[in-house]
Amino acid sequence: MLGLGIALALAGCASLAPDYERPPLPVPDQYAEAAAAPAAPSAADIDWRSYFVDQRLQRLIEQALANNRDLRLAVLRVDEARAAYGVQRADRVPTTGASLDATRSRVPADRGGIGRPVVGNQIQLGIGLSTWELDLWGRVRSLGDAALENYLATDAARRAVAISLVAQVANGYLALREFDERLVLARQTTASREESLRIFTRRVQVGSASRLNLTQMQTLLTQAQALVAQLELARAQQAHALDLLVGAPVALAPAQGRLDALQMPPLQAGLPSDLLVQRPDITAAEHQLKAAHAHIGAARAAFFPRIALTSSLGTASAELGGLFDSGSQAWTFSPSITLPIFNAGRLRNNLQLSEVRRDIAVANYEKAVQAAFRDVADALAARQGLARQLAIAQDALAAQAERARLSQLRFDNGAAAFLDVLDAQRDLLVAEQQTVQLRRALLS
Repeated sequence: MLGLGIALALAGCASLAPDYERPPLPVPDQYAEAAAAPAAPSAADIDWRSYFVDQRLQRLIEQALANNRDLRLAVLRVDEARAAYGVQRADRVPTTGASLDATRSRVPADRGGIGRPVVGNQIQLGIGLSTWELDLWGRVRSLGDAALENYLATDAARRAVAISLVAQVANGYLALREFDERLVLARQTTASREESLRIFTRRVQVGSASRLNLTQMQTLLTQAQALVAQLELARAQQAHALDLLVGAPVALAPAQGRLDALQMPPLQAGLPSDLLVQRPDITAAEHQLKAAHAHIGAARAAFFPRIALTSSLGTASAELGGLFDSGSQAWTFSPSITLPIFNAGRLRNNLQLSEVRRDIAVANYEKAVQAAFRDVADALAARQGLARQLAIAQDALAAQAERARLSQLRFDNGAAAFLDVLDAQRDLLVAEQQTVQLRRALLS
């Protein structure tokens, strides 16, 4: 037991992996638009249930987190990585097992040495230590560290998938609400133009309006009807996309309220350095980088001698009843040492491969940081730019509504041609649709 304890103490006492240092941030220290952002809590401090207060959206997100197949695959990959780490970690501890071997043999007379056949039995019971490597150079330890980092990276990737899923469901729901509001406006316009067409048809019948005005009114109506059909198709497709995200049929009835009711609180951008601890995709990339460092340690350790131990302790006897008799003790101890001499450059190339993969992991980490920085910077720029666009669009909508009212009034009094009414109503419908689209884009 003392020898085994010494061996365990020697195993894993060294590591040839390079010291890990986090790469410097390949992004500015601050966001260009952060100064103009309003004071708000950090996104990392807010649970999605507190942020998305719409109950229908909350139910959708809960369903998605329970049923989405991409997230389910991510969870299974975490289980896979955890099991792989457990397998690799087991190599650091000696593997013991019990065995019972029984052999019955017959030696012919001409080979037995005593002039007659010899029939013999051999029964052996023991506990053995399988081939176990003394990890003097940290090879097994480095492989275990790499497996641990891969597991942690997979778990971080699972969190990234969950966060992305919440965002995708929220955006899908907002898009569905956008189509609902645009459909309400388009159907109201269609109904209004159907009534106008009925009036113009009656006027043509009594001779108080020309057929040109009637065909112009019919053109307005068909444009509105085409928009309704287009929006109905787009809403159906968006509902199907939401079904796929949620992982189950949604069948949401059209919402009656405006998108204004879905106002969500602003979030604080913080500093780019905060992304290192808040973004799980960056955390996953960093764990992959650490795993690459550990693989370099294992590749370096392969250049050194590999020492393995195999032993067994038990009893042996010619008869089953004599296994526990005095003097039946049996043991074996078989240490082995392997020293690489010539392998056609395999070890050197394996080390170079590990170093190149480490450099690739560094590039992937820096890419993840830059992508995260861009996500936040784009969101900050969009929050300012879309807010200005929405304010302008709302002013334009008010102006278009007044223009349409005045054009209709001038036409009714014979002071303007119906073409002015046609242009004004067409522009009003476009302005209504664009305002809803900008309101949804700002929410997204």
